[in-house]
Amino acid sequence: MTDNGSAYKSKRFAKMLRRLRISHIRTRPYTPRTNDKAERFIQRLPREWAYGYVVYPNSDARASNLAPWMTHYNFQRPHSATSNRPTTSRLGIYGNNVVRNHI
Repeated sequence: MTDNGSAYKSKRFAKMLRRLRISHIRTRPYTPRTNDKAERFIQRLPREWAYGYVVYPNSDARASNLAPWMTHYNFQRPHSATSNRPTTSRLGIYGNNVVRNHI
């Protein structure tokens, strides 16, 4: 999810997303509520993953911890926007659905 900045509208950026099979979602213009969610996530990455709780010996070690951190962020970490439940609670899926969620 990005805002509507010129860098995110470029053909080069769109080509990279297609190559990586990433779906691009843009925030609605002049909708701070949506854009704030993206901004908050960008603030949390360095604070909680990259430099926050663990001292990594090198960039490769940090990069290898991104996927586990994303799993924690989406499936376990409480979020105030979802009444202190994980973000995946909004999907309405309960129980062990890890395989279905990661398809």
